[in-house]
Amino acid sequence: MSKSVIHSDKAPAAIGTYSQAIKAGNTVYMSGQIPLDPATMELVEGFEAQAVQVFENLKSVAEAAGGSLKDVVKLNVFLIDLGNFATVNEVMGRYFQQPYPARAAIGVAALPKGSQVEMDAILVLE
Repeated sequence: MSKSVIHSDKAPAAIGTYSQAIKAGNTVYMSGQIPLDPATMELVEGFEAQAVQVFENLKSVAEAAGGSLKDVVKLNVFLIDLGNFATVNEVMGRYFQQPYPARAAIGVAALPKGSQVEMDAILVLE
């Protein structure tokens, strides 16, 4: 099996020992994205704005892989406050249509750089 690195300048640069995504066959494994503005590498403010930025970052990486968010088959959402889950659903509705990807929502104690939300995804490309 061969694998290739996926990179987008329209998403935040990796801040550790990982790639934005790895493509193996027709499957793309996207690393977790936090709400960093790719131009400034600073967190955006406010929970809804953070959720939007995370989806925009995921969208940019998906496009760099030759796909789009419609190719997402699995989405993991990590929240420091599960009380924000309704907002995630509302924002997610702006980016996805049925059939929605499989999804998990996980409450965590903390996220990198003080983020309120992080998401990772798996895409399957045609």
